[in-house]
Amino acid sequence: MLFLLPVTGRAEERPRFTAAGHTTDSLTKVEKSLADGRAVLLDVREENEWNAGHLRDAQLLPLSTIRSGKLTGKQKKLLPKNKPVYCHCRSGGRVLVVSKLLRVRGYDIRPLKSGYADLVKVGFKRAK
Repeated sequence: MLFLLPVTGRAEERPRFTAAGHTTDSLTKVEKSLADGRAVLLDVREENEWNAGHLRDAQLLPLSTIRSGKLTGKQKKLLPKNKPVYCHCRSGGRVLVVSKLLRVRGYDIRPLKSGYADLVKVGFKRAK
């Protein structure tokens, strides 16, 4: 099913999800959307995991912070309502919790099944 975005006039597909709740968007589509600035990528792991290694294009917003409901202004800016928000964790579990918490607030959350190590293996760039 398609709908038209009045601002751009482009037809976009509605997001689709697996039975578990992960996005069906291909990793190629995710990379292109990030590169074009049409989406954002959140790492929902905890800060110690982030410090051990993270993706160049990701921003940190831990699940524990999202659960607390006490987001700072800076953290809220990481969550645009006008773009898909892809999120990843270590193995694809925490992103499903994040999805449930944020989707009800009107965000287009698209949890990735691939975790950090898998994303690196398929070519997502690590931060230096």
